[in-house]
Amino acid sequence: MTDVSEKKTFSQDVKKVELPAVDLRDPALYLNREISWIEFDRKVLETAQDKKVPLIDRVKFLAIFFNNLDEFYMVRVMNLQRQARSGVAPTGADQMPPAKQLSEIRKRVTGMLDVAESLWFDELRPALAKKDLRFVKYDELTVKQKKALNRYFDEQILPILTPQAVDAGRPFPMISNTSLNFVIELTPAAADDESSVRFARLKCPNNLPRLLFVPNTIESDTGLTFKYGEDTDKILLVEDLIGERLETLFPGYCVKNYGLFRVTRNTDGEIEEDEADDLLSAVRDYVEQRRFGSIVRLELARGCPRRLQEFLFEHFDIRSYQVFKSRMPLGFSEFMAILSADKPALKYSPRKPRIPAAFEADSDVFAAIAERDQMVYHPYDSFGCVLHFLQQAALDPNVVAIKQTLYRCGSRSPVVKSLLEARRRGKQVTAVVELKARFDEEQNINWAEELERAGVNVVYGFAGLKIHAKLCLVVRREGAGMRRYVHIGTGNYNASSAKIYTDLGLFTTNQAICSDVQDLFNVMTGYGIVERYRALFVSPKLLRHNVSALIEEEIHLHETKGGGHIILKCNQLVDPDIIALLYKASRAGVKIECIVRGICCLRPGLKGISETITVRSVVGELLEHARVYWFRHGGDERMYIGSADLMTRNLNGRIEVLTPVLDADIRANILTQIIEPQLKDNIHAWVQASDGSYRKLSPNAGEAAYSSQDEIGRHLRLMARGTAKKAAGH
Repeated sequence: MTDVSEKKTFSQDVKKVELPAVDLRDPALYLNREISWIEFDRKVLETAQDKKVPLIDRVKFLAIFFNNLDEFYMVRVMNLQRQARSGVAPTGADQMPPAKQLSEIRKRVTGMLDVAESLWFDELRPALAKKDLRFVKYDELTVKQKKALNRYFDEQILPILTPQAVDAGRPFPMISNTSLNFVIELTPAAADDESSVRFARLKCPNNLPRLLFVPNTIESDTGLTFKYGEDTDKILLVEDLIGERLETLFPGYCVKNYGLFRVTRNTDGEIEEDEADDLLSAVRDYVEQRRFGSIVRLELARGCPRRLQEFLFEHFDIRSYQVFKSRMPLGFSEFMAILSADKPALKYSPRKPRIPAAFEADSDVFAAIAERDQMVYHPYDSFGCVLHFLQQAALDPNVVAIKQTLYRCGSRSPVVKSLLEARRRGKQVTAVVELKARFDEEQNINWAEELERAGVNVVYGFAGLKIHAKLCLVVRREGAGMRRYVHIGTGNYNASSAKIYTDLGLFTTNQAICSDVQDLFNVMTGYGIVERYRALFVSPKLLRHNVSALIEEEIHLHETKGGGHIILKCNQLVDPDIIALLYKASRAGVKIECIVRGICCLRPGLKGISETITVRSVVGELLEHARVYWFRHGGDERMYIGSADLMTRNLNGRIEVLTPVLDADIRANILTQIIEPQLKDNIHAWVQASDGSYRKLSPNAGEAAYSSQDEIGRHLRLMARGTAKKAAGH
């Protein structure tokens, strides 16, 4: 990467080379979106394989791998299955037929599941056992341990279990999405002929702890919760305990066989927004229906008896390619609970976030922002900076109004609490709550209703558009007038996810930005059409145009002055129109460096197409989530941060915001303290090849190991202005 902070001189040799004409929309130039996503999850799995990662965190990454896979099947696969059955033409830029996509998905997923299985049984589980975290079966426990667990079963588990018989009078029950279930074969205790066989289903409740940490010394079997303690080195899965006690649920019957299964259902249903008189009710109905969407995948625990498998197949409308048999514990995402074990030597050292001076407890945050723009980078900078801003706004008698977008704010949101406090103190408070945040709809409905009860002006967003922008506007009376303060972020207003997601946040009083945010809130809460914003890029109407124009300008400036350079840091790069423009820029000679965490449909390094484009991904302890778009622009650089990825849905179907970073020192610091380290990373970085595969980097001989997340944690000072000059005595 060029050190743009030092404004080095670029070559002026801009002799234009005539290239042969190429169709930049040729499907061969685009990677398949779904396959690219699988390759992202492969990186997560390979992180779990990395012996340099602490042991418990390796289990965490394995759990994340399975959680990602669950979501992939819930959201993406059913549509492909329907397309394949109906024989519709391919729709993606790559034009891969749906049936071929499904075949490729199954091949790759099956291969990754085999790797995950070997990793768990051959490496992680034995390694955990050596560190006194042994996964055991019921029979391996002592008499006292069994007695305590049986009492726990009788008192805490049995009362909430509901066995369901399946016979002529009682049809096979509806199986909820991702629930863990027993299928059971029974015979009457007094009968001995096959005709008396009965079948039943039992759901393993999802409000029970999955991992039972069993103490070695049991003084009393009363009051045991089987949470991790100093005296625990054994872990029993709750389904093993329930399986051991199944006959308790069926008096007069013997359990002949049982197996475990799990279904994944399609959750990507449509909310009939255009026909709904009440969007809140429509979303609530959708959330309820989603639990019972069409089955997209059936997982069977390896060893499930054939007769029970056939019984399930009789009652599920599924095809063979939808069935997966696994030796892994089903629902492995729940193994994230192992993080509760107090084993600091087996985990990443906890990061202590900084609180910049502007946001310290006794600071006047409004004075600091009024003096100059402030930029924070979570979790290196504490999310407490945002909370301090909101809390001070709630308590300040001079603040008259707060307007806030809420997308995923968490179950115990201090952000919402600040809004409620502001309303109690008589301020005008507006909350734009996006009800359609996938998997957070129910929580958002609850928050919206609580805010409404407190007198907050609650707006539920638009029919047909998600509001994904991360915005907060505070209006404060100062002297004879009003002053506006704005926060624009790349991540959600969620204190929990801000501990593990890397996100940028800008605080500013810039008049143009504040006026734009004010106009956008008025559009979101009322009626209005804004044809042009002063500073912000706003989708769905203008963001695509603005980003495209910057790429075109970079091409023009490179052809006239040389030194064309674009840096894109985002989560997904999918939109074919943007990719085609990047190909055009590359053919013109513009250097393009992409840092893309997840899906990337662009093929870098293609001769005559994308030779100047590189794509890398950083997958480490923290989840990279910030979006940064930088253009050299002939030396008059432009930088934007915000909520939008380069996906068609972000550009066309959502309200997104990118804001310019106007402070030159902050721009330079983002480049030198965030972007450059990620472009130098040789520990957690992956480089993408033109075929979509990734190669994990490692230090070359004689080269020092370099982890960008560690380096950023050590050196980040986004709000330092001219630090290097001051240190040099200038």
